[in-house]
Amino acid sequence: MGTRGDVQPYAVLGQALKEQGHEVSLATAKNFEQLVRTYGIDFVPVEADFQEVLNSEEGKKMMKGNPFVIQRNLNTWIYPLITNSLIEFYQLAKESDLVLYHVKTLADSFADQFPHKMIRASVLPIVEPTTEFANPAFSGLPIPSFLNRISYTFSNLSIRLLSNPIGKFRTKFNLPKKFKVPAVKNIYGISPGFLPVPKDFPAQSSFTGFWYGVAKEELSKDLLDFIQAGNPPLVLTFGSMPFKSKFDLQDAILQSVEQTGCRFIVIKGWGLEETTRLEHNPSVKVIGAAPYEKLFPLAKAIIHHGGIGTTSECLRAGKPFLICPILHPIGDQQFWGVQAYKKGLAVKPIPLSKLSRKQFLESVRELLSNEALYTTQNNCRLSLIRRMGWKQRLLNFSTSL
Repeated sequence: MGTRGDVQPYAVLGQALKEQGHEVSLATAKNFEQLVRTYGIDFVPVEADFQEVLNSEEGKKMMKGNPFVIQRNLNTWIYPLITNSLIEFYQLAKESDLVLYHVKTLADSFADQFPHKMIRASVLPIVEPTTEFANPAFSGLPIPSFLNRISYTFSNLSIRLLSNPIGKFRTKFNLPKKFKVPAVKNIYGISPGFLPVPKDFPAQSSFTGFWYGVAKEELSKDLLDFIQAGNPPLVLTFGSMPFKSKFDLQDAILQSVEQTGCRFIVIKGWGLEETTRLEHNPSVKVIGAAPYEKLFPLAKAIIHHGGIGTTSECLRAGKPFLICPILHPIGDQQFWGVQAYKKGLAVKPIPLSKLSRKQFLESVRELLSNEALYTTQNNCRLSLIRRMGWKQRLLNFSTSL
């Protein structure tokens, strides 16, 4: 459940499992049917389009944190969506031999019924506690290291906080309202070369490597023509979440072009709805979307919001990047930005809400001129290529089941 960035890794995972002979169904919001079908796996629609909620006027008010709007929508809009999705997920889970689930589905709320076939499949290490780093979901907060393990308690409160819709779901199937989330296997679509597996993780938890897929969609001819018409461009994308900046982002992009001579490909997303000024500049190409695994290798560097999916595609392409987290201080985006910066793969991250025009321009210059970033990225990419592929790891995992 969630945005495209939440859903796509599981479509890739499902495709890899199908290639190994399994029958795979991916259950998610109905608006993702076209995306899922492109990966050649079965699709089970769920009547819970949270992306539509976020894009509505009420949803935008909720994102601003108005507690009265949030409470009103929880009771009339969000809770019913959660209950309905749990009903559909539970029915599908009962019929399946194995269930790999995202924590956002709240499938933990019925894992007690058949724990032997439940596996948390995650791209974020936000559930299992460790002393090695604070919960990435709170990466923008100054949490002292001695509280690292305790910080995971908060992300595991969703079952309690959503007791209303979960209670209604369990009542429908005559399940006891009181239950305990069982210990289940965990697999993570994370490269241990980028984030080492915590030494205090249980043996049944493993990092398989990033779940990389290859989309059937090709880059358009006009986009390829733009790329080939000059030096490799910078790509700017802030994903599928609405955002605001302290300065006029369009003006700052145009100023970067003027000062450095660089070119930009701007992927609009939800935060750049009006891009007329950019579209009139021959050094800027504005597009609605493109497959990152095909676009990023042709870029000079990438500026993005810090989602782990986009971050992993930067690493696969071997390109330096700047992360400007949109979700801050709550959210994992700052975590990945800091991790990449420490490894010399990226410019120091700055939350978009705190980023100034001057800092944006300086970060663009560093992306273009810091040769150490490109050397480190090349070495990192060679290391990733030499490692066992994630699909082989998945095959080993699948065989062990």
